[in-house]
Amino acid sequence: MDDLNGLGAMLIAVSPELGEYSRTLIDQKHLRFDILHDPGNDVAHAYGLRWVVPDDLKSLYKTLGVDLAETNGDTSWTLPLPGSFILDRAGVIRYARVDPDYTRRPEPQDTLEGVRKLPG
Repeated sequence: MDDLNGLGAMLIAVSPELGEYSRTLIDQKHLRFDILHDPGNDVAHAYGLRWVVPDDLKSLYKTLGVDLAETNGDTSWTLPLPGSFILDRAGVIRYARVDPDYTRRPEPQDTLEGVRKLPG
């Protein structure tokens, strides 16, 4: 985070979770970035990244104590595909990586390199 901030950049997460759940995550994990609320996954939908949780997975989630209707504050049972994006100062997406497997994320060093490559 210090390297990223030193480059004049900032990290922002976008989540369908209600603010109370995001604040809990920020506190528990000692996160040093903001999590913006995307009600109904509307932003994810605008970018083609929203998907509806199928009934069999919904049932599994519920048996594990995961209730997206509660945490997201709507009954859509939708989630965003995990993605990482680098935007320039004009808001143009200069890097995008989306992977349905949430465990596969860009390495922090790769993200820093992407930011370093942004035009002035």
